[in-house]
Amino acid sequence: MLLLSVLCLGQLAVAQTRAPSVAGKSPAQPLAGELSSLGTVGWLRRMHAASRQRTYVGTFVVSAASGNLSSSRIWHVADGEQLLERIEALSGAPRSTFRRNDHVMTFLPEDKVVRSEKRENLDFFPNLPGGAADAAVGDFYDVNLLGKGRVAGFDADVLQLAPRDGLRFAYRVWSERRSGLVVALQTVDGDGRVVEQSAFSELQFDAPIKPQALAQMMGNTAGYRVEKSELERTTAAAEGWSLREPVPGFKPVNCYRRALDGVAKPERTMQWTFSDGLASVSLFVEPYDAQRASKEALMALGATYTLTRRMTDKGGDWWLTIVGEVPPQTLQAFAQNLVRTR
Repeated sequence: MLLLSVLCLGQLAVAQTRAPSVAGKSPAQPLAGELSSLGTVGWLRRMHAASRQRTYVGTFVVSAASGNLSSSRIWHVADGEQLLERIEALSGAPRSTFRRNDHVMTFLPEDKVVRSEKRENLDFFPNLPGGAADAAVGDFYDVNLLGKGRVAGFDADVLQLAPRDGLRFAYRVWSERRSGLVVALQTVDGDGRVVEQSAFSELQFDAPIKPQALAQMMGNTAGYRVEKSELERTTAAAEGWSLREPVPGFKPVNCYRRALDGVAKPERTMQWTFSDGLASVSLFVEPYDAQRASKEALMALGATYTLTRRMTDKGGDWWLTIVGEVPPQTLQAFAQNLVRTR
């Protein structure tokens, strides 16, 4: 990169799952049995396309095992080659995020600040790398069709994406039957615990949203200070970094030089991002600053883990931050394999 009632999504959604029905066959509503023949990659491509081709409005709720609960209102418009989105936070500090293709602007009304940045890979599930790389996803996940369910009043096919190793989480996915859109998602750890779950509590397809209106709201920065995240495309090799051994399944997606605090610095931070098509991991490497560095730690927020560590290599000190929706051992694997090449 999503309640029945998010607090009991795991119980209700599974309770409503049943064997696939053979009734109601139509070209627009394929049978669950027929869709099972698509295989892992076919299922993921269908869900991937729906996230980019359908227009909808909905209320989306995310719950973590720690008890954290957040909700947002989403306006999502697919207008030809243009993708526009508005996400309004309904909990926590006020925040509005607008996306137009790869341009993202986040409005923080309490601070009167707008953060503007480019993101080539938007946070949709699944976030397939594209091309031949999509096929590699099937090497690391198996898909099982569990049956049928309902989310926000829509019939859904319920799938389980089971990892073939301990480097990634499992997922239970509710895919809306007609469109393929992911309407509910559970992230499951190696012990079978749901560590994070998300779902639409209300959803309307083909809502009458005017793209021009979203674009105008996105461009209305009067009264705000605009902070632009300066990105410079680069490669890890050019920055003097490499992985001693690749972490299985995770392919490099992009690499940038950037300033995390929005302020340009002579020595900027490198952000190196990897994905296996479902989960993503980002490595942030910057010169070590004893006054700014936090303690070395491993932190968790829902399904997202963050590892921070000081590195001394090739005569220099570096501060490494690794963030990903993966088990801790995956972050450790990246940290142990990251090496300085010059």
